[in-house]
Amino acid sequence: MIKNSLEHENFIKKIKKEKEKVIITRLLILVAFFVFWEVAGDTGLIDPFLTSTPSRMWKSFLKIYSEGTLFRHIIITCVETILGFLLGTILGTIIAILLWWSDFASKVLDPYLVVLNALPKVALAPIIIFWVGNGIGAIIIIALLISIVVTIINILNGFKEVDEDKIKLLTTFGSSKRQILSYLIIPASIPTIISALKINVGLSWVGVIMGEFLVAKEGLGFLIIFGGQVSELDMVMMSIIILSILAFLMYALVAYLEKHLIKHTSHN
Repeated sequence: MIKNSLEHENFIKKIKKEKEKVIITRLLILVAFFVFWEVAGDTGLIDPFLTSTPSRMWKSFLKIYSEGTLFRHIIITCVETILGFLLGTILGTIIAILLWWSDFASKVLDPYLVVLNALPKVALAPIIIFWVGNGIGAIIIIALLISIVVTIINILNGFKEVDEDKIKLLTTFGSSKRQILSYLIIPASIPTIISALKINVGLSWVGVIMGEFLVAKEGLGFLIIFGGQVSELDMVMMSIIILSILAFLMYALVAYLEKHLIKHTSHN
C-alpha cells in the first residue's frame, strides 16, 4: 500500500512538473516573439510603420487610455460578444433539441441548415442593418447568425451519435422522450456541447468585429477600422492584441467550465 501511495505521489508530481514546463515554455515563446518583434523594428529588419512594434503599441495604448475612451471601447465589444455568444449557444441548443425531438422536422430542415452554414453571413449584414438599424442590435444579430447554425449542426449531430441501444433500453422500460432527453441524451452530449461552446467563442468574436467594421462608432472593431483609415497602424495592432487577450480569457473560462462539468459528471 505504501509503495502504491508513493508511486501515485510521484506520478502526480511528474504531471505537475510537465504542466509547469508547458506553461513556462509557452511564456518564453511569447516573450521571445515580442522581443524579436521589437528588435526587428528598431534595427530596420521590418518596417515599424507597417508592422508596428510592442513599444509603439504601448504608446498608442497609453494615448487612447489618457483620452478616457479605451475601456469604453473594450466594454462595448465584450458586451456585444457575450450577448452574441449566449444567444447563439442558447437558441442553437434549443433548436437542436426541437429537431432531435421531431425526426420529420430534422429531415425536412437538414438541407436548409447545410445551405445556411455554407452561406457567408456577412452577405446578410446590409439587410440586417436595414431591418434593425445602424447600432448594437445589428452587431449582435450578425454575431448570432454566425454562431447559431454551427451550434445547431454540432449539437444535433452529438445527440444523434448517442448509442441507439441505450435509447431502446430506456424506451422498453417506458421512459418518455423528455426523460430520455434529460437523463441520457444531454448528459451523454456534454462533450459535444462544450465543443460547441469553444467554437462559439471564436465565432462570436468574428461576428462582433465584422459587425463593428460595418456599423459601429465605438468598440475595438471601430478602432481597427479607424486606425486603418488614418494610417495609425499602431492603434490597429494594439486593438488586435487586446482582442487576442480577451478571446483567450473567454476561451479559458469555457475550458474551466468544461473541467468543472467533467469532474461533476465523473463524480455522479
